[in-house]
Amino acid sequence: MSTERITFHADGITLVGNLALAAGGAPAVVLTGPFTGVKEQVVGTYAARLHERGFTTLAFDHRGFGESDGRRAHEDSQGKLADLRAAVGLLTAHPAVDPARVAAVGICLGGGYAVRAAAADPRIRAVVGIAGAYNSPVRFSASDADGYRRALTSFIERYDDELPAVAPDGGTAAMGGDEPFDYYGTRRSTAAHWENRVTYGSLHALMTFDALSAAPLLAATPLLVVHSRSDAYCAPELAEALHTDATGPKEICWLDAKQHIDLYDVEPYVSQAADTAATFLHRHLGGATTVPAAPASAASP
Repeated sequence: MSTERITFHADGITLVGNLALAAGGAPAVVLTGPFTGVKEQVVGTYAARLHERGFTTLAFDHRGFGESDGRRAHEDSQGKLADLRAAVGLLTAHPAVDPARVAAVGICLGGGYAVRAAAADPRIRAVVGIAGAYNSPVRFSASDADGYRRALTSFIERYDDELPAVAPDGGTAAMGGDEPFDYYGTRRSTAAHWENRVTYGSLHALMTFDALSAAPLLAATPLLVVHSRSDAYCAPELAEALHTDATGPKEICWLDAKQHIDLYDVEPYVSQAADTAATFLHRHLGGATTVPAAPASAASP
């Protein structure tokens, strides 16, 4: 895949991305990915898969992460949505892109951002969430409202302090446990501009960001949810609720992956997710009715 390194701006902040053009007028996809993730990791993997399947793709670093400017290692929910608006604007203005054929694809935390962005931006003509985190403060607080408020208080008190994004052997980290470390703490996720740090304020952002309530606001925007029935980090129940609450054309695809991070880089799950997404997007964005055959590199190793 031949990519062009590009820069663009949101709120005066310089963002850096990789743009891969398909045939002129081909449907285009902007990708947004996991918490702390950078463009060479999960979104880069899916950008390559979708480009092989006939899409122009834009994978970029959100503000504060990777090569983009902004407050370092800090999750800015509204800022990320502004980044996505700017990325969509870049695609719709590009001479090789049909502005009526632009979609958003989000993986992990990016699934929630993609849905929330699509609910507020009609230029996004279809949206796909893969292993998505469809956060819901209402549901987070439902079983223990006092505990939820205590957690928010603790994050505010240390708002500007930092902690590791992942840590081995059960150590304190924003993404606790062995599974996140098995990806971000190993060679699987090697990327020059990824940093193993994040602010406590980022955890406050995650706990208060409401993706689930965007589902009814999608109106006629087609939604695809791709999720594993076994996911300890992004609840399958929230994925099912998102699909249920969406009011327009919608599909849900359950995969048999055993871990959340299986949909980051493990075959056959990545190719299954990419195939499902490509078929759905080609159908709803117009043009190809069948997915172009992917090269052998996309096959299971």
